[in-house]
Amino acid sequence: MVLKPQDILVVLKLLTLQKQSWNYAWLGVQLGMSPSQLHASVKRVLKSQLAVKRGEAVVPHLRNLEEFIVHGLRYVFVPERGELTRGMPTAWAARPLVEHFQIEGEVPPVWPDKDGDVRGEAFSPIYKLAPQAAQVDDELYELLVIIDAIRGGRARERKLAIEEFQKRLGQYVGME
Repeated sequence: MVLKPQDILVVLKLLTLQKQSWNYAWLGVQLGMSPSQLHASVKRVLKSQLAVKRGEAVVPHLRNLEEFIVHGLRYVFVPERGELTRGMPTAWAARPLVEHFQIEGEVPPVWPDKDGDVRGEAFSPIYKLAPQAAQVDDELYELLVIIDAIRGGRARERKLAIEEFQKRLGQYVGME
């Protein structure tokens, strides 16, 4: 069994749902994935112990998720960078990290999107459908921004992103 990038998107979405109930059809629409893709992804996050079953519910395993995101994510899902393009800001260039990194003249990292309102350096999202899912869920967008800073940020950006991720995980305690 090998984790896939969409598995990270799925487990982060489950994190934002907290204890809300969901079904595969609804969650698939939220993430732009088919129910079968989503089902396979949930099986992988359960097998990798990034999530656990609580009765009928599948919820993120916070300690395991933290350990993987903080210590393994950047080695497994290395972002690709590209040329200047239009897109959605990510990593240090978007909330909640942008307020800490107002860097004059530096080109911001962006997820390529022809309808994007920011011009910056192309930065591949964790999964191709992540920007679409982020557009309809601000909390998910912020988590994706944080993990992008962990995946591809410099030491200071990564440190602050890890602190922010850990702080947010603290808000979900009692979920698992």
